[in-house]
Amino acid sequence: MPESKPRKRARSAAPAVKSSQPKPNPAWYKPVMFGLMIIGLLWIITFYISESRFPVEAWGSWNILAGFGIAIVGFLMTTRWR
Repeated sequence: MPESKPRKRARSAAPAVKSSQPKPNPAWYKPVMFGLMIIGLLWIITFYISESRFPVEAWGSWNILAGFGIAIVGFLMTTRWR
């Protein structure tokens, strides 16, 4: 039985495809990210060790929230880290 010839595909001008690769982060991104996490941790440790006299005595227990807030910003930065 005779075989049919394969059809030639018409070459179409494909539009330029943008790379789906995200751009790398700038050089300062990683040190800032880890720095914020460490500063937040040190803030909370300092608050507990100093028996609420440091870092800001007038804030009282709000120092815990400040320390966690700083650390959370660092952790949120990890979602954008490439």
